[in-house]
Amino acid sequence: MTNRELSDKVCAFPEERSPRMDQFADIRPYNDAEVSAVLERLLGDSEFLGAICRLKFKGLADWLGLPLRALVRRVLRRELAGVTDVESFQMVIERYMSQMIEDSTAGFSVSGLEGLDPDTPYLFMSNHRDITLDPAFTNYALHHNGRDTVRIAIGDNLLTKPYVSDLMRLNKSFIVKRSARGPREVLKAYRALSAYIRHSIQVDRAPVWIAQREGRAKDGLDRTEPAIIKMLAMSQDRKTESFGDFIASLNLVPVSISYELDPCDALKAAELEQLATNGSYEKAEHEDVASIATGIRGNKGLVHVAFGEPLDASFETPEQVAEAMDRQVISNYRLHDTNLYAWKALHGGEPLPALGELAGSCSEQAFLQRMQAIPSAQRDYALAIYANAIHSRQSLLSSEGDDAVAV
Repeated sequence: MTNRELSDKVCAFPEERSPRMDQFADIRPYNDAEVSAVLERLLGDSEFLGAICRLKFKGLADWLGLPLRALVRRVLRRELAGVTDVESFQMVIERYMSQMIEDSTAGFSVSGLEGLDPDTPYLFMSNHRDITLDPAFTNYALHHNGRDTVRIAIGDNLLTKPYVSDLMRLNKSFIVKRSARGPREVLKAYRALSAYIRHSIQVDRAPVWIAQREGRAKDGLDRTEPAIIKMLAMSQDRKTESFGDFIASLNLVPVSISYELDPCDALKAAELEQLATNGSYEKAEHEDVASIATGIRGNKGLVHVAFGEPLDASFETPEQVAEAMDRQVISNYRLHDTNLYAWKALHGGEPLPALGELAGSCSEQAFLQRMQAIPSAQRDYALAIYANAIHSRQSLLSSEGDDAVAV
């Protein structure tokens, strides 16, 4: 079912009471009582241990697989010895995140949190550039500013291996059933998802992260899909609350995540070129899992997470909410020198209007060498991934006036 078809069906489907919490068992994150058993399952999963070996030891894992897996199992068992609940598991993840930030970024920064109430559970809706790092960096920013970590929406298309599902659900991820087939099954899945998100915010008072679109913005154009807003609105009680009041009740906050360098830029460019040439792209088996590993390992340069302002009750349609989301996501997006390098390589000259001061750790020469390593037929697609952030900013400034957006 396409997003447009889903949008039309969502609006027409009759209301029903939200499911009780026990009906969320198949999509919710693991709870504290389930942690120990899941960890034992992971430590006995040779495929999971092999993936860790390849991530840490790369080529050595191919010919020292068995002893390396045994070593990794011993190290993980020692590290996880004190983990008995979700919070203590996330503290282990935090150590790995800190090391990853040190090893693969040129710096990590955060803005906007000072304007958000630390006691309010927000629904954070962000742009989507990396499969797992977008919510991971959001969580890291929240945790290091004394805030609760989020429950993370993740598509079941990514859970192609049992150990990936276990890891995600241990880390507060809940499942979006994109694999549902047929109108009734799709609607049932999305109604349950909508109810779970609302329950998380309003009953459990737990913050939630969700992407502004289904799938990553591989072309670098961050746009909110109205179908996502319509899915959220499936749990609106139309007898007692207006659409605007419902949106306000979710404490919906736009989030902009920007990477100076995209570790998956060449992979995305190859997909975009094939789509443009052949009209379709066939993913390889477990391709998303490989992209996750590339994103984690690869150089990301500077990374910035910008939290926007909560949306109020002034909206009448999902399209208006999507437009408001886009304005904040684009205006708060931290532009880097690499965006300008790519713009100049594609278009020549400087973009107008002026975009203010840009941050950067990568020289123009190093960036252009990176682009030269990409096959020529795919190079412009790779450059556009970076340049389109400037295109989006210019379009916003042009439509609202130079004073409408702080740059």
